[in-house]
Amino acid sequence: MNILLIRPHPGSDKFGLGPFFRVEPLGLEYIGAALLSKGYRVTIADLRFRPGTAAWVRRSRPQLVGISCPHALEYERIRETAREVRRVSPDAFIHVGGHAAAAFPGPLECDDIDAICLDDGEEVVAQLAEALDKGRPLVDVPALRLRTRDGWVTTPPLAERTSLDLVPLPARELVAHHRSGYHCLLFKPVWLVETARGCPHRCSFCSVWQLYDRSCRERSIGAVVEDFATAGDAIFVADDLFWHNPARSLELAAALKKRGVFKRWILVQTRTDLLCRSSELLAAWRPLAKDFDIFLGLEAASDHGLTDLAKDSGVAETIEGVRIAREHGYGINGNFLIDPDWTESEFHELWEFIACHGLQRAGFTIRTPLPGTEYYNQVASRIAPQPWSNFDMHHLLWEPRLGVRRFFELYTETWRRSILNTSGEKSMLDWMRQVRPSQIPYIARVLWRTQQMMKPSAYLEEYEATRGAVAPCGASISVPGIAESPPHS
Repeated sequence: MNILLIRPHPGSDKFGLGPFFRVEPLGLEYIGAALLSKGYRVTIADLRFRPGTAAWVRRSRPQLVGISCPHALEYERIRETAREVRRVSPDAFIHVGGHAAAAFPGPLECDDIDAICLDDGEEVVAQLAEALDKGRPLVDVPALRLRTRDGWVTTPPLAERTSLDLVPLPARELVAHHRSGYHCLLFKPVWLVETARGCPHRCSFCSVWQLYDRSCRERSIGAVVEDFATAGDAIFVADDLFWHNPARSLELAAALKKRGVFKRWILVQTRTDLLCRSSELLAAWRPLAKDFDIFLGLEAASDHGLTDLAKDSGVAETIEGVRIAREHGYGINGNFLIDPDWTESEFHELWEFIACHGLQRAGFTIRTPLPGTEYYNQVASRIAPQPWSNFDMHHLLWEPRLGVRRFFELYTETWRRSILNTSGEKSMLDWMRQVRPSQIPYIARVLWRTQQMMKPSAYLEEYEATRGAVAPCGASISVPGIAESPPHS
């Protein structure tokens, strides 16, 4: 059986840090490895590069097509991709998976899609391929929303969470021809590595913990060391919460040192309160890379703001965690959430917090009710009809308290106080000095694209262009979810 796995182009990235990040489709590489181990012929098509959907379908002649849907903002693009696949290959079985698809599958239930994966795909897609190949009933395949003659049905969940060591290391060779195009911040090419999956916390704006029932699964030390050792010189660790398990994290650092693993750059994601109690861990990991960055969900500049987000930590932990990490020589990146219900005082509070603690390397996103989160359920009735592509954390989904114009004036002023403002403290020339001569065109192009985040007019123009637009998914935007068929019922 020929199987085509597709990473669609996510669409417009006019706002936000999207131009700084284009990482490999690691989930598809893991699914690809699982399918290859079963003897199937697998192709990965990353549509962020040429050629397009039709060319890949004609080239691979697939019986099964899997389309990745990692973010809610891509729902329309996924449907368009499925429609194109159906046009070129009417008999192919089209399956959609990924985080957004599993967390909130409703917008993907259309005639061009045959099934939606409600859990991790490494095990589910392999069983789906086998059922199709051998003519077995698809209702016996677990963790699916399945299109039938009688409508969409949900198959039973997996008996237990898929072990992260169930499949081989990711089949990176399937995207080797795109490797030079994968980049992150100043580094190119970049490899994506996963050591654990899930998060035990309960932030109201996040769907990870709900999808995985606040669990956190880990890969074996040996598998992670092999992955690090065979990956390239710049690594972005994809874990939702790095250093979650202190004992394992120390063991992993020791194993990497024993193997002689040393990288040019590593980026990990974690929480500030975890850093406060992880000085020993930070000391153990710092020697593993020349440059080592930490991305933090900073979220808010006040305890009240963090409490409202169910962050279960305070600004004291933010300040102390940042201090400890810097003491050990880590670079600090992060993100704050800007609430549409803010008054001017909250913006000024944030500006003062950033200046006081030197957090100019942070980004700023609009607090957005992503489908599958508690926050979405709370505010769904406020969301006006609009394309799912607006759920990119840089669009307003309802009228802000300050009014649209004043909100965007203050929001863009916040971005102007960041390191990305080339008219501010760090000029374009300063950025150029940080990269190799061959990478100057890349960084110049990325920075040029991000400068519109400093302009209220750019946001206002976008707001006017999308306000009141009716999404192809219709009323599914304002429905809390598919209550009768949750992913893990």
